Amino acid sequence: MKLGVNLRLMGPQSTRETILACAGAAEAAGLDSLWVPDHIAIPPDDAEGSGGRYLDALSALAFLAGTTGRISLGTAALVLPYRPALPTAKVIATVQELCGGRLRLGVGAGWMAAEFRAVGVPRAQRGRRTDETLAFLHACFSREVAESNGQPFLFLPRPARPPIYVGGAAPHALERTLRFGDGWMPIGAKTATLARDVSELRVRARAAERPEPEVIVLTALVADEPARVRDRVAELRDAGATELVHASRYPDADAFRREVDWIATHVS
Repeated sequence: MKLGVNLRLMGPQSTRETILACAGAAEAAGLDSLWVPDHIAIPPDDAEGSGGRYLDALSALAFLAGTTGRISLGTAALVLPYRPALPTAKVIATVQELCGGRLRLGVGAGWMAAEFRAVGVPRAQRGRRTDETLAFLHACFSREVAESNGQPFLFLPRPARPPIYVGGAAPHALERTLRFGDGWMPIGAKTATLARDVSELRVRARAAERPEPEVIVLTALVADEPARVRDRVAELRDAGATELVHASRYPDADAFRREVDWIATHVS
């Protein structure tokens, strides 16, 4: 069972000093992965907890690529439909190149209506645009000469495509995972529901002669009673989770360090 942690890119926890300290603590604790969220336009009436301050997810990972050396770096999840496909593919390839192949691309269709209005993209088109962007990413990473709007171009650098994990709930996320993803990334799943959905995903992957998808679950792992957490971890593992990512609203780098040290000590 792999273990990861979510890094806050919002609010007072998103200073340069804090994210550097947190990334260093996660790597020092021996965790497998570090994940960042994605929002680009928070409306004033929905800014509780962040104050509207958000760092860009891919830019933050490009920065952390140069300050870490082992831990994998992921988005959980990058909202694809309001990002232009070609510039996004270029940034993804750049981060993957600079981090030495440690990038892991969690993707989602988004939900916040205000963000779609801010970028001028109809929210109703988010599913179609997500699929189109995923197909474009696969095309770019599969060949040196790609094409956009009828124009061939050299997609270089072209490192190995980062693994793609589709966020969201069944059934749409499962379908998208089978079409475009290497794994599924649900949030806070109930074990009975997770077991049912993972079983369906694996059966359909085998029928399509595809590798068994990874299942990365975002959840809370820190508690006062280690035994209770270990039971929860065992339940999620038995339900099909292959990796757990701890997410919390830690107030500062010291609190974050205590949480990752707790996970490294009590969770396996």
